[in-house]
Parts: sequence; structure tokens; C-alpha cells
Amino acid sequence: MNKIDLLIGFAIGILASLIGCYLFITFFTAYDFMAGIESMKSEGKLGKLITLGSILDLIVFGILLKLNKELMARGVVLAVIIIAIVTLFA
Repeated sequence: MNKIDLLIGFAIGILASLIGCYLFITFFTAYDFMAGIESMKSEGKLGKLITLGSILDLIVFGILLKLNKELMARGVVLAVIIIAIVTLFA
């Protein structure tokens, strides 16, 4: 049961980051999602985009702690760590 909660938190963290990236590209650029990703990648700003997308993870983390879902909150933190490592080496 504990590993499943951690995995669910990890999936929520990844999904929240993707939604955050999508919202940033949609509201603050003139591109659609895929064109915005390509544009940010060609300009070398993909890491900054992923960082801005991870702001939603902070909100999800706070909500999960309020609901006493500590293991899911750990999964969100794990997702942020994995995203940071992938961003460093990509």
C-alpha cells in the first residue's frame, strides 16, 4: 500500500509539472504547446520552462500535506527531484 501511494504521488507530481508547462506556454506565449516546446528548446530555455511548470508541484505538495497524505507528498518531491536531474542532463 505504501509503495502505491508513493507511485501515485510521483504520477501526480509529473502530471502537475506538465500541466504547469502547458499553462505557461498557453497563456504567456503566442505558440501552441508543441511549437512552444520546440521554440523554448531552440532558445535554450527549456529548463526554465520546466522550472516554472514545477510551481504547481508546490501547490500539490501543500494540499497533500493538508490532507495527511504524507507518502503521496513524498512522491511529489521525488518527481521534482527526478525532473531536476533530467533537466540538468538534457
